[in-house]
Amino acid sequence: MVDVTLQPNRVGTTHAARRRNGLRNALGRKSTVAFLMALPLIILIGVLVVYPAFYALHLATLNKSMSKFVGFGNFEFLFKREIFWMVVRQSCLFAISAVIFKALIGFIVAHFVHNVPAKKQRKWRGMLLVPWVIPPAMSTLAWLWLFDPSYSAFNYTLGLFGIGPISWLGEIGWARFSVILVNVWYGAPFFMIMYLAALKSVPEQLYEAAAIDGANWWQRIWYVTLPMMRNIIAITTLFSLIVTFANFDITRILTNGGPLDHTHLFATWAFRVGIESSDIPLGASVSLFMFPILAIAAVFILRDISKRGNEA
Repeated sequence: MVDVTLQPNRVGTTHAARRRNGLRNALGRKSTVAFLMALPLIILIGVLVVYPAFYALHLATLNKSMSKFVGFGNFEFLFKREIFWMVVRQSCLFAISAVIFKALIGFIVAHFVHNVPAKKQRKWRGMLLVPWVIPPAMSTLAWLWLFDPSYSAFNYTLGLFGIGPISWLGEIGWARFSVILVNVWYGAPFFMIMYLAALKSVPEQLYEAAAIDGANWWQRIWYVTLPMMRNIIAITTLFSLIVTFANFDITRILTNGGPLDHTHLFATWAFRVGIESSDIPLGASVSLFMFPILAIAAVFILRDISKRGNEA
């Protein structure tokens, strides 16, 4: 009788001990600890990124007064407007051109800094990171003064060589060039510091082996440096492409989309349509159109990285 009475207690104690052991084992796993440490960041991303994204998707399905569901009506309206496709072309031209020049300049400058003696590298890194550290709005205002049609420092310098003044922000071609130039000036240091970190991780033995095989400078770059840096190059390019596509402040301050809307990007035209024209659902539709373009780019870049990882 005593044994029968105590048996349920023993079973309950055993289950409790198993639960404690299971919890202890779970907390002892690296994956569980990593998840718990990343949980605050996951929640923050969900609040600041995921929720606004789904809310923007909801807004894009409403009419201008946000009182009626219209489905894909806003997108159908955009697809019929020529200015929308002009904004798509300009955004792609702006992002691709700026990222290519930032990558090239960053790669060249990173090699320059990498070959500087170790004692002087810190000074060079600090100076070259200044454009990236300064808030974009503040640095863009300085560029706006440089492009001023009346007191432009660029036009004054060109005048010394007998070259006439250029309407940097008043002509379509020069306005596009100016916006891309400022974005490259601001973003190139990010590429430089990422590529410099990648160069530090390339083993010197590879360069020595290439030199023994008779490889010249260009062959060492092509067959040693680039293969060892390609994952960093791909990730940096993808990140910069996303940020550049969503750029707002540079175009807004320099040209505000002009002249004649020929420098509008997705972000600036979404602001013009959604905020200044009081059509928030249509502005949300414009901003959401960036997602499929960036998603396609991300799929190709990340798939290439995954393929190289499997080959390795």
